[in-house]
Formats: sequence, structure tokens, C-alpha cells
Amino acid sequence: MGTTIEKIKSVLWAGADTFRGVIDAANYKEYILTMLFIKYLDDTYEENVDELRKKYPNDLRFERAKERLSFQLEDNTRFRHLYDNRFNTKIGVLINEALQKIEDLNGELRGIFRSIDFNSEAVFGNTQQKNTRLRTLLEDFVDLDLKPSHIEIKPGQTAADVIGDAYEYMIGEFASRAGQKAGAFFTPTMVSELMGHLVEPQKNNTIYDPTCGSASLLIRAAEQLDDLDHVGIYGQEVNGSTYAMARMNLFIHNIHGADIRWGDSLANPLHLDSDGNLKQFDVIVANMPFSLDKWAEGFNPGGESDGRQDVKKGKKFKMEPSLDRFHRFEIGVPPASKGDWAFLLHMLASLNNYGRMAAVVPHGVLFRGASEGRIRQAVIERNLLDTVIGLPPNLFYGTSIPACILVFKKNRTTDDILFIDASGQDENGNLRYEKDKNQNKLGSQHVTDIVDAYRNRRDVPRFSHVAPLSEIQENEYNLNIPRYVDTFEPEELINIDEVQANIARIKNELAEVEEQMEGFLKKLGL
Repeated sequence: MGTTIEKIKSVLWAGADTFRGVIDAANYKEYILTMLFIKYLDDTYEENVDELRKKYPNDLRFERAKERLSFQLEDNTRFRHLYDNRFNTKIGVLINEALQKIEDLNGELRGIFRSIDFNSEAVFGNTQQKNTRLRTLLEDFVDLDLKPSHIEIKPGQTAADVIGDAYEYMIGEFASRAGQKAGAFFTPTMVSELMGHLVEPQKNNTIYDPTCGSASLLIRAAEQLDDLDHVGIYGQEVNGSTYAMARMNLFIHNIHGADIRWGDSLANPLHLDSDGNLKQFDVIVANMPFSLDKWAEGFNPGGESDGRQDVKKGKKFKMEPSLDRFHRFEIGVPPASKGDWAFLLHMLASLNNYGRMAAVVPHGVLFRGASEGRIRQAVIERNLLDTVIGLPPNLFYGTSIPACILVFKKNRTTDDILFIDASGQDENGNLRYEKDKNQNKLGSQHVTDIVDAYRNRRDVPRFSHVAPLSEIQENEYNLNIPRYVDTFEPEELINIDEVQANIARIKNELAEVEEQMEGFLKKLGL
């Protein structure tokens, strides 16, 4: 019997139990997922080398073929070496050295482990505690067989799909336990799937996510294509450990050549063309931080006060369009306390002339006024906004507030806007999502219904409405979904005669019960 996805999940949970109560769930994910990655590399490499040995008995041809493998390992970088040295008092150092060597041997993995330290006493405790935890973690993974030919797959799957799904499953589980920190690195799978259908990547397209988190959105978008060799994947992530997760996630999913950068995509976008301007992409997807406060601090050249302190203590900083050399905020500067439109304007500036993008945003983006209202009006007047999709509440980790997906397109042939409300009920009274105690979910049929409404682009009562530009203007560019999709449920008329009859019946039943009680009390002498 081969290795099932359930077996992989159980080992990951065993690793989680090793750290539970010692390290916060938001932090120990990187150590467990890194250990899975090391084991995956070791087993895959061993199987590849064994196959080459059978194919090339000649040592010279074998060595040449081995050098052409997609990645390289040496004995002291392999999981088996670390496991054999699990009782070594410097096991944390040995793991760190193995990770560094893996980076040195493989240019595609360079920098991937830079934020992960297996020898940190600040994380693991004193030397004895640290060594015990690391030894136990290695023992948790030793019997997990991740050789590709030993993975149980379903029709249409590959071994990389199974291991990748297990990796993403665990990212999601960590996200569900990480509270407010979770939304920063994971987008629920079916939301990612939905967004992939909305942007419809084509062969030879480039796909970009400026806040890529664990890269789940990029992966789902890319997987809309059968041939991953003909798509360019780009991303940027500001959090170091999440950046590492993204690169491991892509590698495990057998997506090679992705260009993922570490940094702030607003103040320091790193994907530039040969002239130093923002690189232009065919497709953009993003689940950006909701209403990010102090988003413009990276543009603050002198470290001035943001205005919240007494201005006498320092010069007040105000974000101006001229501070951005990429000219992203010329139609308006978003408020300092809400960075939603800052990210959207960055993405629009990074979209090529026939590009399309889908971004998850809070509902406030649809109706907030002042500078956001002016930006929203300018974007609509430039005919860039295509569709507004309201999602169910409590769908995202770390926040219970409802969100929506905005779809933008360049060079649109119509100037209307499609509104879809997927947060309510269908015509039969069934919810358009799966209600769960902890986290609501979109099922595959719910995703299909949204995609069908998006592609058909027609009015469906209580679900979708195509609003002409004149209707948007009448609403003063307010995009609040209930203004366009009527989901009001009239209250059922009350039958007064039936209510009075019920009251009379209840009174009679009450009188009978009181009479019985009086009889019981008399028998008891009370």
C-alpha cells in the first residue's frame, strides 16, 4: 500500500503535536512545513538517482545524468543524514547547515530558508529542550515515504498534486488556528479556485500576485492551464517566513521558474522591466491585507510624524503622488489608515493593455467616500471595473467580516458593471454557501454558480444584475451591492384568525393543565 494524503496529514499533525504548547501555531508552521520539504527533497532525489542508476550502469554517464536532475543534494543535506544525527547535541546547527547547503546547490532555492532558524533558543528553549523537540520532529517524519512512485494518486493526479495538496491543507489548518495573523498568508482553496476561473489564464500568460502569501492563489490560477511550462508566475510578499512558504509550496507543486520576491510591493515593488518601470502582466490575482494602516510609511523620506502625534514633536508626513516614482496615485491618494485602494492602484498600474485581475477586498472599498470615493469614480469612468462579487461572511481566516471580489479588465467593450451577490439564498431558499460553526465555505457547485453568472452576464433575481453606467452614476458611484441586487425577503403575511384560534387553543390547554395540577396537589394534601 502506498502513501496516502491521509498518511501525510497524520505525520504533519504529529509534528504539530511535538510543538504544541511550546511554540505558537502561527510560528511553528514554518518548521513543520520545512521538515516536510526536506523529506520530500530527500525521497524524490533518492528515487530519481535510483532510476538513473538502472538506466545508466556506466558511472560516467550516470554522473552526467545526475547533474542534470531538477535539483541536487549531497549526503550532509539529506533528511537521512539529519535523522542519523538526531542525538547530536548540535542538531539545530546541522539542520541549519543542511538548509544553507541546499540553497548553495540549487539556484532556484537560494534564499528560501533565510528566515528559518532551527537553532534558535528563543524559539525552542534551552539546549536540552531544543534538541529534544528537534529529535522528536525528525522521528515524526522518518517513516513517511514520499517517493513519487509510492504516493497513492487518483485519476488525473500526480504525486506532486498529492504532496502539494497536503502541504496546502496544513497551511490552511495553521491559518484556522492563527487568529488575526492567518489571513496574511492563506486564501481558502475554493476562493482561490473561483478567482482562477474569473481571470482565465491563457497559454504564455504572465500571472502576478503582489501580496502572494503562501502562493495558493498563484497556484490555483496557474492550474487553470494544463501546461504549467507555458505560464510565467510572479509574486511579492513582505513577510519573510511566508515568502519562504510560498517558494516551497510552488516547488512542491512542481511549478518551477516562478519569480517570487521578498519586500513591500507598495513602497518597493521589485518586478520591473528593463527601463525600471513596473512590469506589466496579463493576469493579476490578490488577497491583499484588508484596510492596511500606515501603508504609505515606506514612502516617508524623513521619518516625519503621521499626524497622530502632536505636530510640534515633528513635521507631519502626508503622502503625495509625487513621492511615488511609478505614478500610481495620480488619480488619488488613499487615506493613510486604509491601504485597499493603494494595492488596487498598484495592480492596475501593473496590468497590461489587455489584462484582467481579480482582488479580494472588504466591502468598504465599494462605498467609502472622500479620497476613496474620488478614486473609485475615476476608475469607473476609465471603464476598468468589470464585476463586483459579494462573498459569504466568515469565509476568510482571521476575520469574520464579509468580503467581495472585484474583477478589473483593460480595454473593455462595454461600460456596464456586473453585480453578483453570493452571500444569500437561491430561489429555493438554499444558502449559496456551506454554513459551518467555525468557518463558512464555498462548495464546488457554489463556485460553478458564480462562474456561470459571471460568464452569462445577465440579470438573475436575487443573485445578479448588470448595471449600466447611468445606474452607477445615479447612485453617485456607490457600489454597495444591495443597491443593485435586491435580496429583500418580504415577511409572510400574518393570518389574524389563525393566530386568535391558536391563542384560544393554548388558553384551553393551560386551563386543563392547571386543573390537573390542582388535583395532584389535593392528593398530596397541599
